[in-house]
Parts: sequence; C-alpha cells; structure tokens
Amino acid sequence: MSRIVIVSNRTPGKGPAAGGLAVALRKTLAEREGFWFGWSGRLVEQPSSEARFEDVDGLKVAQVDLTRQDHHAYYAGFSNSILWPSFHLRLDLATLDSTWYEGYRRVNQQFARALLPLLKADDIIWVHDYHLIPLASELRALGARNRIGFYLHIPFPTADTLYAIPNHLDLMRDLSRYDLVGMQANRDVAAFTEFAEHQSPASISGDPLQSVDFSRTEVDAFPIGSDPDAFARLAVSPAATKMVNRMRRVLGDQRLIIGVDRLDYSKGLPQRVEAYEKLLTHDARFRRQVHFLQVAPPSRDTIKEYQETSETLDSICGRVMGRFAELDWQPLTYVKRAYGQPSLAGLYRLARVGLVTPLRDGMNLVAHEYIGSQNPADPGVLVLSRFAGAAEIFDAALLVNPFDTDETAEALRLALDMPLDERISRWQTLMAAARAHNIDDWSRSFLDRLAPASRNGSGTRDILYLASVA
Repeated sequence: MSRIVIVSNRTPGKGPAAGGLAVALRKTLAEREGFWFGWSGRLVEQPSSEARFEDVDGLKVAQVDLTRQDHHAYYAGFSNSILWPSFHLRLDLATLDSTWYEGYRRVNQQFARALLPLLKADDIIWVHDYHLIPLASELRALGARNRIGFYLHIPFPTADTLYAIPNHLDLMRDLSRYDLVGMQANRDVAAFTEFAEHQSPASISGDPLQSVDFSRTEVDAFPIGSDPDAFARLAVSPAATKMVNRMRRVLGDQRLIIGVDRLDYSKGLPQRVEAYEKLLTHDARFRRQVHFLQVAPPSRDTIKEYQETSETLDSICGRVMGRFAELDWQPLTYVKRAYGQPSLAGLYRLARVGLVTPLRDGMNLVAHEYIGSQNPADPGVLVLSRFAGAAEIFDAALLVNPFDTDETAEALRLALDMPLDERISRWQTLMAAARAHNIDDWSRSFLDRLAPASRNGSGTRDILYLASVA
C-alpha cells in the first residue's frame, strides 16, 4: 500500500478546508494511507526538533512549532514580502531585506531535520510551493537520496526579475536538487528554461563563476484543476439553493456579475471595479439591470501592501456607490468574508458573468469552479485575465488585459449581451477543458512522472507528499 505524507507551510485545522488546493490535498490523503506534516500554527520560545502527532478530522497530522522571529522572517518576510511580489512581477512592492533569508533557510532546515527520521528509503517526496524551495537541498544535506519533486503554485518570474531577488542563485541551486519541477503553465516553464540556459555570468552573491547544473532536473507544466463535476453537484445542493434564493430576493431581474478572490494585490481588484465603473459610465442601459458582487476575504492583512490594497478597494467601491447608487438600487456589493464552497457554487451558477481578472496568477481555481458550477442549459460567461495560468487552457473564455480597464469593460458588455447559443458553445468547450485538467489527473500525472520505474514487493509505490499551502 502506498504511503503519502503531505508537508505544508501549515497543517490542516479542524473543519472544512477553505481553499481548492487544501481540499484537493485532503482528498488525496484521504484516499491513501499516510499523514500530513507542517507548522502547527503555534509560536514558541524554542523551535520544535521533533514532530508531535494528533488526529484532525480523521487525518493523521504531524506538527512542529516555530519561534516568532523565525516565522516572521520565513513567512511574512522572505516568502510573502520578497518571493510573492517578485514572482508576480511586482518588484515595486517587494521589500528586499536580505536578513529575512536566514530565517527562511532556518525554517526549511528545521522542517528537514524533523522530517528526516520519518522517511523510508523508498519514499517519494513531493514538495509544494515557494515557502519550501530549499527543502530538497536541506534533506539531501542530511543524507536523503529519495526521488524528490517540487510543484510551484504561483507564477515563475522572468529572468530579469529573478536576478533582483536576494540569494536568487541559491534558490535556483535549490531547485536543481529536485528530480522533477512542475509549473502551472507553459509560460512559467519558458521563464525557468530561459534562466537555466542563459544564467547571469556575474553576481555579488554566492559564487559568480559557478553556474547551476539543471542536467538532472526535469521541468514541465502540470496545470492544476478542480473537480468540475463535484462543483456541478454542489451548485444544486440544498446549501447552494438556499444562498441562491437569498440572492434572488435581492437581485430581482438584475443579472449578476461575480468576482471571488483573496484580498491580494495580485488579483487586480481595484482595476476590476474600475472596469465595472466604466461599463456603467459608457452604457447607461446596464444601470439598474446588473449587480456586481465581489467576495474578497482578507489575506495576510498584517503586511503593509495588503492593507494598502484593502484601503484602495474600499475607496473605489465607495466612489462607484456614491456615483451610481439610487434609493432603490445599488450597483455593487463588496463582502470581506469567506463563504463555503456550496454557497459559492450556488452564486457562481446564478451569475451571468464570472469576472476573474488577476494581474498575474499561477492558475486560478476560481475560473475552474465557475465553469463547473454553470447550468448547461443557461450558462454564464467567463471573463478571464490572459495573465492567469488558466488562460492557456480556457481559450474559449473572453480573455482580457486586466490593466486595460476599457478592454475589460467591453468584455463585460459582450458577456452580458452574448446570445444563449454562443454562451452554451463557449461553456461546453470550457467544461471539456476543466474535465481534462481535473485535480485527480493533475496529481496522478505528476506522481507518475516522478515515481521510479521499480515497484516494491506489494506492487505499489510508497509515496511521500510534501506540500505548502499558503
């Protein structure tokens, strides 16, 4: 019987998982024997050297504690104030504090030391996301010789942007210690390959004369998906129907435009509301006929750049309300809270337009979920940023440049005016793509590529997952 160990930035808590990736990893672990390893969420005076186990909703979970100083440097610092903005091509928002790298490295070392005693020689290790880039190097330094794969859930930066990241050469050398590196989209593989083939000849960090050897590392795109048929069922569940009935009482005959995102500067939320404002400005017939719902639960709200995004969005929404609201009509609803998947599936199904316009995204599972939730006889229209990884597989969506708010406004008009036969045709193409890139096939294809040809005596592979959930 295969064994799975998921190692993440955070271990799962009790209750339903909130994000699509967390749901997928729970599902994968539930189908096989194994356990989940990661940070407990506790901040202590002395870091844990050994993991402690507990049962969380039927899952076996191993946890370690971090010090407050290490967690700040590793998570809020290097991971989310340097790597996150840089990988999303927002160097203007990156705080290039080189001291954070020490804490980032120290936490990866702590994870590796606590994990190593739990490993078997034939375990396969799968590391997920930017928090844990050095983990393979740290495990190999401790003697691990397992097959190790890495999956990046956010975009990979261009070479010029990568050069601006402190210790970028160390990070790329860390990636070279993996047997397989998976990316969300072909554009990410191209960016990675550009660096690998044309490395900077000089650097003041690390050894400027030593290039990184990627000859033993395979790099490919493995587009992650959701479970579109599960969302189709959720969209007509009692919980979804209850939410739809509540919303219909508010909307009446108005058509709904919906956006669902974490409150993050990479999601393009201010530009999205500005595009909606231009729709109402340029085409008065949509006033009182449409309503925009933006669901945006706070994310990393202790980081200054996220606070500024929240304040900007508050201001723009207030401006649109002040400009267009009437005594008996509001142009938009902006909600800073999370909703469960059944409620969201119902809202997706109700919405005539799914507005998914990040400035840059790894994949964007909201696009997948919106498609899966649609009524086949009367589907809505997906308006999608061409800078989301999902644009590579969802070319039947209305693709837009999210920085060009006039273009997005025009796409909204086209979506709202689109005839039923075209909506059905586009949705059928999108649903076929969502089914072809579902979450189960994604994990299976990556593991099949990572796993060695030999099998153990029982005819199954022992498999170890390491994942990092933001």
